[in-house]
Amino acid sequence: MSMLSRTASNLYWMGRYVERAEFTARLVEATIRLDSLSARPAGMGAWTSALAVASASRGFKATGEKLSPMHVTRYLMLDEHNGSSARSCIETARMSARAARTAITKEAWGTINLAWLNLKNRASPGGTQATLNLIDQIKAVARDFEGAINRMLHSESYWFVRLGAAVERGDATARLLDVKYHLLLPEGERVGGIIDRDQWLTLLQVVSARTAYHLLYPQGLKPWLVAEMLVLRRQMPRSLIAVVEESGHMLSAIAGTVGKQGPADRLARRREAALDRLNTDTLFQNGLHQFLTDFIRENAELDAAIAEQFRFT
Repeated sequence: MSMLSRTASNLYWMGRYVERAEFTARLVEATIRLDSLSARPAGMGAWTSALAVASASRGFKATGEKLSPMHVTRYLMLDEHNGSSARSCIETARMSARAARTAITKEAWGTINLAWLNLKNRASPGGTQATLNLIDQIKAVARDFEGAINRMLHSESYWFVRLGAAVERGDATARLLDVKYHLLLPEGERVGGIIDRDQWLTLLQVVSARTAYHLLYPQGLKPWLVAEMLVLRRQMPRSLIAVVEESGHMLSAIAGTVGKQGPADRLARRREAALDRLNTDTLFQNGLHQFLTDFIRENAELDAAIAEQFRFT
């Protein structure tokens, strides 16, 4: 291929880690809103579910810290020993960006570098409002980075960053939607009740989709319609079908330069075809949690196929 495999790998992972930092921030935001800012707080179950969704339960337990909102927030947002904390993700993205400086614009590098300088010495997320401010900063970094990347020349560098971001975004959307599976309703609360409704509304708010939902579904909030939007609606950029299609488009663009396709291209096409055949009834009949679990597994398979196809080191 015309681009060095090492550079391609750095660009791909830069895209993934910026997206992961944003996801982690959004996950913590969702948990804060479900626990501290809800009319009927979800309690520590919300924080346990956040660790589960972030695949961080074992890592947090190893710290020996007591399960508390402050400790979980610090672990997910700032812990330097947690490779998926927002801080660690920004640091790793910066390292990748520095290694691929000649392949990205000054603006893209500046966005990540400034984010790291603002985070590297921060030891505590602070109180609720300070944490929400930190989350807003990380979401702003992700938006600025995406804007800088979209203004780059649409060539291999652009395609690899976008490919990494799309693969990570699919994983993030599936995990964020799966929060509802892990998040148990308080004793005495029923499915479809006020707490259940608040939880679905919070998830919509965290993915900036409340307005979009009401435009698409004027009949009101229905859990199966939230799932449909985040899985099957192409108009929603964070939906699973949208990110699967984007992954395929980026791989096709790279193939046009390289002159050949490989296992990753074929796997991407199979995933897109499977989602094309899926409808809401089938999604729920077979189990939303099982579907999301399978999607996350297939996403990992696509990531491995990309690494093999482009000889990432």
